[in-house]
Parts: sequence; C-alpha cells; structure tokens
Amino acid sequence: MTWPLWVLVGLGAVVAAVAVHDLVQRRHAILRNFPVIGHLRYLLEAVGPELRQYIVTDNDSDRPFSRDQRRWVYASAKRQDNRYGFGTDNDLDHEVSYVIVKQSSFPLDGPTDPSDPDDVVPMTKVLGGPRDRARAVRMPSVVNISGMSFGSLGARAVESLNRGAALAGCWQSTGEGGITPHHAHGGPLVWQIGTGYFGCRDERGHFDLARFRDVVAAHPEVRAVELKISQGAKPGLGGLLPGAKVTPEIARLRGVPVGVDCVSPARHSAFHDADSLLDFVELLAAETGLPIGVKSAVGDDALFVDLARAMAAGDRGIDFLTVDGGEGGTGAAPLVFADHVALPFRIGFARVYRAFAEAGATDRLVFLGAGKLGLPQNALLAFALGCDGVNVGREAMLSIGCIQAQRCHTGRCPTGVATQSAWRQRGLDPTLKSVRCATYLSTLRHELLRLARACGVPHPAHVTLDHLELLEGPTGSRPAREVFDYAPDWGAAPTESA
Repeated sequence: MTWPLWVLVGLGAVVAAVAVHDLVQRRHAILRNFPVIGHLRYLLEAVGPELRQYIVTDNDSDRPFSRDQRRWVYASAKRQDNRYGFGTDNDLDHEVSYVIVKQSSFPLDGPTDPSDPDDVVPMTKVLGGPRDRARAVRMPSVVNISGMSFGSLGARAVESLNRGAALAGCWQSTGEGGITPHHAHGGPLVWQIGTGYFGCRDERGHFDLARFRDVVAAHPEVRAVELKISQGAKPGLGGLLPGAKVTPEIARLRGVPVGVDCVSPARHSAFHDADSLLDFVELLAAETGLPIGVKSAVGDDALFVDLARAMAAGDRGIDFLTVDGGEGGTGAAPLVFADHVALPFRIGFARVYRAFAEAGATDRLVFLGAGKLGLPQNALLAFALGCDGVNVGREAMLSIGCIQAQRCHTGRCPTGVATQSAWRQRGLDPTLKSVRCATYLSTLRHELLRLARACGVPHPAHVTLDHLELLEGPTGSRPAREVFDYAPDWGAAPTESA
C-alpha cells in the first residue's frame, strides 16, 4: 500500500474514532447529534472574537441575545471564567436607555463565591401572606424558572430544568402544558394554567374544578397556581403548539389530537373581567389553600387598574402578578405579534406598578418580572422598578445547551432543547445539564447580590430607581426615577411581608 493510501486510512481511522467518541459522550448535545462536523461549531466559537474583528458582527449586535450575553450565560453555567478584560466594548457615547448602576461610596461586603450559602437570596415578601392563604410560603429564591411547557420544550429539557431548580433551591413554572412526569424530579412547581386549561379541562375544553382539585391533591410539589392571561411571545393570541410537536404523549397529556396544531383560545372562558377573575382566584385558593397569581404581558392596562382598585377596596385579591415583557418568549408566533404587540418589560411593568402604587396595594401581592431578565443588569432594573423576583426562560435554555438557533417552532432544534424529536434529544443529558442550569441560576443570584451590596443595600429588592441612571447619548443621562416618573416612596420593598 502506498503512503497516500496509508494517510487516507489513518485519517479515516481518526475520523471514525472521533465519531465514536462523539456518539458515546454525553457532555455536548451538538456532538452527539452531529458527530465530527459538530466540532466546527466549537472551533468557530473559539476563534469568534478574532474573526469578528474583520468579519461578520461585533460582540453586541446579535439578537435577541448578543454574543457577550450568551457567552456570560454559557461560562456561568459551566463554572468557567465569566469575566471580561480590557474594559467594556459597548459604545457608551451612543447608547440610549443604557443602565448605569450608581455604586455607593460605602458598599457592603458580600460573598465572593457563587457557591456561598448566602447566595440563596430568598424573597422579602411571603407569597400568600397578606391574604392568609393556608399554604402561604416565602419563595426561597428571587430567581426562578419561567413557564416553558412540555411541548414547547422536550422531555429531557424539562427534566433538566426541574432537576436544576431543585439543585439551585428555586421553583419552576410548568408552562401552560400542565404537570407532566418530566416535572417530577425534585423541583418545586408553579402550575401555570392557560386558556386551554390543560390538566384541568372537561371534554369541551372548559375549566373543570373537580379535575383541578384532584391534580393539586396528587402533586404536593405544586407551591402556587398561575393563571396565564397572555405572554410576551404571542400576546393576544393564546397558546400555539405546532402540530410537528404534538406527539402521542403530549396529545394524551393535553387531551388533543396527535400531529395537529394545538391552539389555545385567546381568552379565558372561566372569567371575563377583573371582578370575575377575583372570584375565580378566591375559588381556587379556597379549594387548595395555595397562593394564586396571574401572568400577563401588558397592552391595554385597564385590567390592572381594575384589579388594583378592587384589591384596595375589598377582601379579594391575587397573591402574585407576573408581568411578561413583549421582548420575551420561546414559542411560535407570527412575526408582527413577536415584534409589535405588547409593551417591553420596563415600560409595561412600570405602568402596572403605578396602578397598584396609586391604589395603595403594592404590599398586598408579590410582583414578578419576565422578559430577558436573566442578565444581571436587566434583573437589577426590574427589582428597582418594584419586582420582588424575576423569572428566567431563554437564559435557562441557554444554560442547558440552547445555541439561539431560533428553530424553536419547527421541531428541529439542533441541541435537543426545544424539540420532540427523540433523535435530537438524545444528546441532552439531564444529569449533566441540570448542574449547569443550577450553576447559572446560582451565579445570577450571586451577581444580583453583589450589585445590591455595591449599592449599599443588603438585598436586590432594596435597590430602588435612585440607585440607577439611564444614558441619553454622549453627554447626558437621567435618573431612573425621573425616567419612569415614580413617586419617592415607590419601589422600596419591605423587609418582611405585612
């Protein structure tokens, strides 16, 4: 055999060995699903900063998450060095609405290790406490996992997130697809109920109280119930799970046909205004003793104004309110709805908080935020606006392997996160990915705690808009309290719940 043939045989053997290694290993879903060629992704990622100096884009131009933001999540999840050198590469001279944290001249000391037990950071309010719910509870973490249903995500991704929540000491919202076996891995749950009432619906698709009661009784891991009115991904449309993702298992769990688009109605049939919503909330709370809340993106703010007035004047009320930004969402949506329907988080939340502040009702419920709040600076602004906690969705997906391929709606997610394809999911190992999810969540809490203490306060919920400014170009900035027109006493969290 001539030497060129020996070279080819040798190269073939090397490629075959790499392929076998990739198929057997469990750390990287990309390599298991795309052996050998998957290494190109890591090679390009490794030399990306150098290539971008001459080709393609800079570190901050990608959307919805920039390269710098994704790199921070990945490094945090893998417990790698998530620091940056040589100063910021953001163009501060031309930034508008860019958050600047005004550190105190006398900051508080804080933990330096993300694994420090002090980084658990529980919420300052008791969920359900003001209304004396039988199962009122202080949420153990100010950072929790947002609603992403089994259907939107694959079984292994849901399991990874649930295991990660258990390891990180936080909660996971089920998403509107209901409680499934893949949620049963130790992570406490918020059962999200959407307009399709999956898990508690009758034959006509309407809410069934008896089934609801039975599900709660069968799942002691449920800590709260969240009624989803709308979400940032597709506000005003209801839910949509494309037919390609409606497997026999999902069809059985949801009570819908296999392979057919699963479309939830745009509105609830169990209530139609603030008054009937509060009646429904009190019914669910009386049946279970659980805290009951609402999740919604913000468009027309009449519902929130009516809720605030009713809660201030009467003996009914929601226990928590999750405000979702229009920039959020992992689901399938028409482009115009994704781009132009519902207000961005910071604007929408400020309007909702104003309604409750003017009614004197902010201490009667827990405020949660969602919509790109899995980055420390965004989350800190959310706390300053009045949030008691934040929920993270896409950033949690990034922590378990998502590469922002933006194929969530097709069923062809290359990393096995947002797909029902068994072949694509095979590369995602929940045992390993759950640790990365937990490490990311702990790191985000750690960063929030460090930012709060840099401002001279002991907890992120004690950061107010007085600690922040927003840039307005190369020569100006405005105090955040002035930008959002908050009264001096708005946004300051109490140390303990009323």
